[in-house]
Amino acid sequence: MTMNLEDYFDFFSNDDIRLKSHRIGIEDIVKYYLQGYSAKEIISELPTLNLEKIYVTLAHYHQNKQNLDNYLLRLEGKREQHYQEWLVKPSPLIERLREAKANKISKKLL
Repeated sequence: MTMNLEDYFDFFSNDDIRLKSHRIGIEDIVKYYLQGYSAKEIISELPTLNLEKIYVTLAHYHQNKQNLDNYLLRLEGKREQHYQEWLVKPSPLIERLREAKANKISKKLL
């Protein structure tokens, strides 16, 4: 029996593969698995999933380990890049919140 991946995953791009009808990416399941979580423990962390989806994701990971390890590395690199960019130039909301906090502290010191 062959597994039809499109029945389980939405392939939005090369760097965005999610479980069908979920916002959960396959990287979320694989990361828990690589940290030593069992399928049942992963469900306790991601309770909207079921064992079938977890096992299909893990089977897909094992069948395509090199490609999915590269996928995980690319995602981690992109997240780190976005974080570094955010540190240099945070969103306008964060800047306003920091400014408000600084003003509140300076008023207390007066």
